[in-house]
Amino acid sequence: MSQSLPPIYFEDMFANNPDPWSFETSVYEAEKFEASIAALDGRAYDRALEVGCANGVLTQRLIPWCRRLLSVDVSVSALPSAPRRNLAADNVEFVNMVYPTQTPDTQFDLIVMSEVVYYWSAADIAAAGAWIAGHLDRGGDLLLVHWIGSTDYPQTGDGAVQLLRAAMPAMTVVRATRHEKYRLDLWRRP
Repeated sequence: MSQSLPPIYFEDMFANNPDPWSFETSVYEAEKFEASIAALDGRAYDRALEVGCANGVLTQRLIPWCRRLLSVDVSVSALPSAPRRNLAADNVEFVNMVYPTQTPDTQFDLIVMSEVVYYWSAADIAAAGAWIAGHLDRGGDLLLVHWIGSTDYPQTGDGAVQLLRAAMPAMTVVRATRHEKYRLDLWRRP
């Protein structure tokens, strides 16, 4: 598949189920989210971007570590759940955005892409890499988490990470771990 998955793909998923990946109830998702936060090693961030926030379950775990957090999602239908879940947080903003076609014009010291890069075409992954290179602060972190099982997406989890790595060769690999069903990569901009 040479095209990124279109927004309607995600709209259809959320139209039929407000939690299509069981973020709220899945033990796998809870363990993956816990490992994602642990990978940050207690570091606090000034300005963070979460691409693909869906219904805000991972967002809720990121909030304490970020002074300001911009959480974006391609699905208009998914977004109303995210602010409701995070009502007490005044440091997060939720925006509908078709990343990487649309991008914020802000610098970040943390960018989180959990289970999203494999939805994109190789061209969109290259565009995302170029954008990250220009909008991630020196010393800033990029956290990637991807399912490594078979998919019908444009990329596999491993393939998506390899393509993004090729687009950003200057990044320092801080962590690259494989779990039974997913991989977790933490890169830092030197």
